[in-house]
Amino acid sequence: MSDSLVIIPTYNEKENIEKIIRTVFSLEKDFHVLIIEDNSPDGTAQIVKSLIPEFQDRLFIEERKGKLGLGTAYIHGFRWALQRHYGFVFEMDADFSHNPADLERLYHACAVEGADLAVGSRYITGVNVVNWPMGRVLMSYYASSYVRFVTRMKVRDTTAGFVCYTRKVLETINLDRIKFVGYAFQIEMKYTACKLGFTLKEVPIVFTDRTEGTSKMNKRIFKEAIFGVINLRLRGISGKIKARKV
Repeated sequence: MSDSLVIIPTYNEKENIEKIIRTVFSLEKDFHVLIIEDNSPDGTAQIVKSLIPEFQDRLFIEERKGKLGLGTAYIHGFRWALQRHYGFVFEMDADFSHNPADLERLYHACAVEGADLAVGSRYITGVNVVNWPMGRVLMSYYASSYVRFVTRMKVRDTTAGFVCYTRKVLETINLDRIKFVGYAFQIEMKYTACKLGFTLKEVPIVFTDRTEGTSKMNKRIFKEAIFGVINLRLRGISGKIKARKV
């Protein structure tokens, strides 16, 4: 039984899904993979299911009725992981924008170096982004700066979606009170962990924009991240962010 689960949300990822699964399973460390599939019309679920006999007891799929948001997909995966006693739970995209080899570095940051939460950071050593137009690079970089200013988090890449959580973090956060569903979800999880006293470590990575498939970013998701952080900060100041009652 592996101590580590990689959660990968999918919607229309037929070009990438088999390759990303095989790449994760080729790593030296043993990871399990959970696909959270939002009823992709392109057959993504069927590809995953066809691989399950080959990777029995390592590859799993949870199917949902439609596109319900990135945040709810991860919350679903977190609950699934906690029920099965994984010690380390990872968020990772399906499109190779995150290098699966860096999973081992995030694991090391938590399992060996003692971090409670490790973030694959695009901005801790400058701007490490490949294949993005300059406008999107600047938008992302300054959005993270804005989030740091509002929340006072000492995190360079506040919107990063390549993350390792220790089990203790996910057991302590009240997942029922996580409000955001888009990229603001990433901010809310980090902010909540920081407010609850957990140690966060940023691990420098190179983020490479997808070469196959279609990006899920849109203006609504971006606006949620920009305006949602003000509400998040107010909740923090008012003491409304509390640990889950056991």
